[in-house]
Amino acid sequence: MQNPWKTLSSRIAYENPWIRVREDRVLRPDGQPGLYGVIELRPSVAIVALNEHEQVALVGQWRYPLDRYTWEIPRGASRDGESDILQAARRELREETGIEARTWRSLGAIDLCNGVMRSTEHLFLATDLTLLDAQPDPEEDLLLRWVSFDEAFRMVMENELREASSAAAILKTRSLLS
Repeated sequence: MQNPWKTLSSRIAYENPWIRVREDRVLRPDGQPGLYGVIELRPSVAIVALNEHEQVALVGQWRYPLDRYTWEIPRGASRDGESDILQAARRELREETGIEARTWRSLGAIDLCNGVMRSTEHLFLATDLTLLDAQPDPEEDLLLRWVSFDEAFRMVMENELREASSAAAILKTRSLLS
């Protein structure tokens, strides 16, 4: 399919260590001029860590943009210059939960909020787990909770676990395990 949008110019409207907001002057598909704002994030990872008892590691934290506490699977962004996405997943899992996994399986990738954001999250299933000490980033105040895989699936289906990549990864894992 051919791109019906034409970019006339682009500028960075805002940038911090986590996000960049780009504003593009465009010609829309109807030929009219317009503006398009795009939020750009580094590639990120989300991990279903499944132990030998078929329990899933969930992390709880206060999500400032939502103004509420959430439960989700361990997840986070790659770092500048970090091109090995599996290594980013290993690092994030270890930092947030203290878990190291010997076996990793890719569950594919998803695009998050693709109408306004350039953000790809890579999903993984991690098994053969070893528990060590967590090393969260200074801005993270995380609580680790283990739930049965069936409970995690129920939480997704009953809208208790709403974070998109967590839901997608749990659903993909359910399909894989069936």
